[in-house]
Amino acid sequence: MQEIIDKATLWLTDTFDTDTQSEIQTLVDQKSEDLVDRFYKDTEFGTGGMRGVMGAGTNRINKYTLGKATQGLSNYLNKVYANEDIKVAIAYDCRHNSKEFSELVAGVLSANNIKTYVFEDLRPTPELSFAVNHLDCQAGIVLTASHNPPEYNGYKVYWTDGGQIVPPQDKEIISEVNSLEFSDINFNKKEDLISYVGNDIDEAFWDASIKNGTFEVGDRSNLKIVFTSLHGTSIKLIPEVLKRAGYSEVHIVEEQAEPNGDFPTVKSPNPEEPEALEMAINLANEINADIVIGTDPDSDRLGIAVRDLEGNMKLLNGNQTMSVMTDFLIKQWKESGKLNGKQFVGSTIVSTPLVNEIASSYGVETKVGLTGFKWIAKMIKDFPELDFIGGGEESFGFMVGDFVRDKDAVTSTLLACEIATYAKNNASSFYKELITIYTKHNFYKEHLVSLVKKGMKGAEEIKQMLIDLRENPLSEINGEKVVFVNDYLSSTSTNLNTGEKTTIDIPKSNVLIYETENGTKVACRPSGTEPKIKFYISVKDSLNSVENYETVEKNLDSKIQKIIKQLGV
Repeated sequence: MQEIIDKATLWLTDTFDTDTQSEIQTLVDQKSEDLVDRFYKDTEFGTGGMRGVMGAGTNRINKYTLGKATQGLSNYLNKVYANEDIKVAIAYDCRHNSKEFSELVAGVLSANNIKTYVFEDLRPTPELSFAVNHLDCQAGIVLTASHNPPEYNGYKVYWTDGGQIVPPQDKEIISEVNSLEFSDINFNKKEDLISYVGNDIDEAFWDASIKNGTFEVGDRSNLKIVFTSLHGTSIKLIPEVLKRAGYSEVHIVEEQAEPNGDFPTVKSPNPEEPEALEMAINLANEINADIVIGTDPDSDRLGIAVRDLEGNMKLLNGNQTMSVMTDFLIKQWKESGKLNGKQFVGSTIVSTPLVNEIASSYGVETKVGLTGFKWIAKMIKDFPELDFIGGGEESFGFMVGDFVRDKDAVTSTLLACEIATYAKNNASSFYKELITIYTKHNFYKEHLVSLVKKGMKGAEEIKQMLIDLRENPLSEINGEKVVFVNDYLSSTSTNLNTGEKTTIDIPKSNVLIYETENGTKVACRPSGTEPKIKFYISVKDSLNSVENYETVEKNLDSKIQKIIKQLGV
């Protein structure tokens, strides 16, 4: 405890403003348990940025932790681009303090002689990615905590290509940040280096989104859409992009249309959660809509609900959505005569293998990277000789084309509506298109289990769970023999049949994946943005007809439940 008191005492010095000192002094005087959580570790500027609860302390998002990150980034930019005019774009979402934090960050950058373009109002994260290239910037920053609870905020850094920072820039920037003291932050803002942007970027983004996200699908006026922004930023772009594309039947959930960092109508503003789309689905049932789309606060993830074979609204998971989107996009490229063997799609190690099967059936390569869209953006940069068609990950993110270099719920919403329109105009549906894909390839069913482990104790529990899985590896899963154990921390894939070990040629990450003889996969990893450990379960079977869909689905669901019971999660 004395170490915690010592760290907290530093925040009572003149380096910190009086409000911060007062907040910490009160906690010290009260001998608050909260003091431990605020100072037992530093909020890390990780390989994509930082995210955490707002408040005073080293393990919080505040003026000083953000200032230190921005000072380190400024130092790095001034080294790498010495004698150049450096420009950085800055966006922010609907969260409490996001606007103020954006001004703070712009101030530190300007104090270090860096020109900044700050969005005049909240905007989606994909628009920030787009703006980096559009404004010819060297970097970009977005203030957001995505779908985390209201008490969180965060800070993501983008590089010159519009993608989040990756090696070697990420480690080099982290090194700069870690070398600083809070007293090194330059808060002396230079107003003449700060400009504000908005409508011009919106117009350019809408044009690019429609160019990349619309196809020859027929009459769009008969698709009835329900859309909810879940109190987030997408309300700024999505209704307008749908209107410009020709969708006239767009019904907005008005109770959730107003940006609000408290997210008052939902327990969690996460479109992965069925409860988050409950109001939208209720509206869809009232007006007999075809499709429901909801986006997270910074509008990079989207959840989609469509009518199943019985006409009931059903929320698709991210793997299902990305499979349908991948198949549709490649088909459009094929019908346009653009496939020549020099294209690829992007996916991740915990996403469905169905995407790989779909792409392969068209002669298109799937490149698979670590979790996180920065790795898909890096693929585009690493393989300039190949055309990028699209890419997705199981956590409800998708990217259409390469004009944006992060998951993009704006253009993906447009794409989802194009697919639904095409299907409806051809006596099918979004859901039937998914089942048809299962009959052509394999019926994959995925399930995610997330265990919340908060605080210092939770972090230790997560660490120990992964140690146990490595030291006592599974030899069978639900009666199926484990054939491969893929440990991305040691970059080793072990064939348990032969004992042969091969090197995994992607960056190291704390991920463990088991594969069985029948194609079942179980992956385990700690979340990089939340106090959670995640288990990804994937099972498969063949589906010889649409009529057998429900029977096979029940068998796969049963299999998943048995695996969950075996894992004890």
